Amino acid sequence: MNQAAAGEFLGTMVLILLGNGVVGGVLLSRSKAEGAGWLAIATGWALAVFAGVAVAISMGDADAHLNPAFTVASVLMTGHAERLMTYIPAQILGAMLGAVLVWLFYLPHWAVTQDQGKKLACFSTSPAIRSYGSNFVSELIGTFVLVLLASALFSRRIAPGGLAPYLGAPLVGGVVWSIGLSLGATTGYAINPARDLGPRLVHSFLPIAGKGSSDWAYAWVPILGPICGGIVAALIIRWAGI
Repeated sequence: MNQAAAGEFLGTMVLILLGNGVVGGVLLSRSKAEGAGWLAIATGWALAVFAGVAVAISMGDADAHLNPAFTVASVLMTGHAERLMTYIPAQILGAMLGAVLVWLFYLPHWAVTQDQGKKLACFSTSPAIRSYGSNFVSELIGTFVLVLLASALFSRRIAPGGLAPYLGAPLVGGVVWSIGLSLGATTGYAINPARDLGPRLVHSFLPIAGKGSSDWAYAWVPILGPICGGIVAALIIRWAGI
């Protein structure tokens, strides 16, 4: 594994450990954070993105995608197609490891939590109202905003050399915080295929006490929705010269 892929792997692992970790704290029974609410989840995920991006950058990965939708968009913008074969597998494997660590961290809490949906939510997303078309559009729009804003913030038109060398991690975390608060309530804002697919796979095979279905009927939404959103953003970014 090269240095960039290692950064994607470790960064995504941290992203999922902290991101799904806050979901576990809020949803699992007898957690001290139980019932803390949506603001805690959105804030925790924003800080998780900040932490994951910081880890990836420290590994020498200047891109720090942590997200296949970002990687696909970057290929359309830069032509570096080799990233599809290195970054995306690393992101999915990192997400799987992060999900295993979440399971271990909350090990006593699975058995005392009766709601199977809350257990699944500690791994993958699900819609507030199941309407596949609308859910797909929500994920597309959320990811479109993520890729567009992240690219705009790092544009040389804002600052010579862009802001990424100094403020990349906190800025992307802030974008994800905004998306979570404004656009996250319909689907749980996966906006990242690896973030959903990796932990959903882990949920399907781990011996989680009292778990239910991994809901594979819905799994295509947080995969295809973000990828399509990233593609649309990439096309607009190329057209606008951001």
